[in-house]
Amino acid sequence: MAENRTRRAPTGADGGGAVYGLGLIGALVYYIGAADGFWQGALGVLKAFVWPAFVVHDLLRLLGS
Repeated sequence: MAENRTRRAPTGADGGGAVYGLGLIGALVYYIGAADGFWQGALGVLKAFVWPAFVVHDLLRLLGS
């Protein structure tokens, strides 16, 4: 029996994953490139996954919040 699959209309919000993915790659390159040793590189990989939190934190600090 064939499955009835419906397509959803694009909402425009799907581009966020691409932005996060590009940011992840950029953060990996930055943090690993700045690392002096293995453990700093390993910490850099972890930081690369949560880079949006660092951005929000720095923006709020600049705004004086």
